[in-house]
Amino acid sequence: MKDLIIIGAGPAGLSAALYGARAGLNLMVLESNFMAGGQVLNTYEVDNYLGLPGSNGFDMGMKFKEHVENLGVEISALSVEKIEKADKHFVIRTSEGTVEGRAVILATGAVNRKLAIPGEEELRGRGVGYCATCDGAFYRGKVTAVIGGSYQAVEDAIYLAGICEKVYLIHRRDELRAGAILEAQVKNLANVEMVWNHIPLEIKGADCVEQLLVENVKTKEQNLLKVDGVFVAIGTIPKTELAQGLVELDEQGYVVAGETGETGLPGFYVAGDIRTKELRQIVTAVADGANAVTAAAAYLKLQA
Repeated sequence: MKDLIIIGAGPAGLSAALYGARAGLNLMVLESNFMAGGQVLNTYEVDNYLGLPGSNGFDMGMKFKEHVENLGVEISALSVEKIEKADKHFVIRTSEGTVEGRAVILATGAVNRKLAIPGEEELRGRGVGYCATCDGAFYRGKVTAVIGGSYQAVEDAIYLAGICEKVYLIHRRDELRAGAILEAQVKNLANVEMVWNHIPLEIKGADCVEQLLVENVKTKEQNLLKVDGVFVAIGTIPKTELAQGLVELDEQGYVVAGETGETGLPGFYVAGDIRTKELRQIVTAVADGANAVTAAAAYLKLQA
């Protein structure tokens, strides 16, 4: 029986593990992915984490993991299938049996949102991607398109501009949702073309991506762009399947919880991108992990 089971080894889960270990909790971390670290591993450059400007996302994720492991925290590569509330503890059913804990912190993060247009699934991995820093090297000297207007979309466009002949940044509105510094940077890149007020309708190609059909949302005029790759950056969907039926979710599927991560189920906490909040960044995930484990430790002390 563990004091605490942390599900997810991204910045939120690892931060919770760090603070939990320093508090003397008997805990373990469960991570379904092959490599711990979360979405930060797929980020080319992190320039907004205080004190560490220009950090490589993969290296940062590895440092997070190393820091936690140096404290003796157990990170198990297990896929969680179900969380059950027992009398005074939780039973976590995994791909290789069950583990039990007096409290749980769910920090499973989010997955990329899909366009849901013709050609997306058919050409996935053959020109359609969701991580420019992972797959951008395949398009060196070629033409790519990035769909979206968020931080991720702008960062992807900037990264691709450094290796591609041309990058289309396609957004359904006439202004971006990234910070002023990033916006100025992308707009000053000569090989990035802003395609305002447009949405993608279809990704075309025989064996790989060849064209992208877009439509102006105001005029309804359609155009075909010749591209070799399409990177989708239109947000994420929270991975909260394990929380369904246990705690309250909002309309978008995020777990309803405040800064402490406390939910309506005693002993069950959430941290990171799956929680209802305005800003989802590495720094807020790390803060969530610290807050959630602090609340969990207080709960465990009362139950002792």
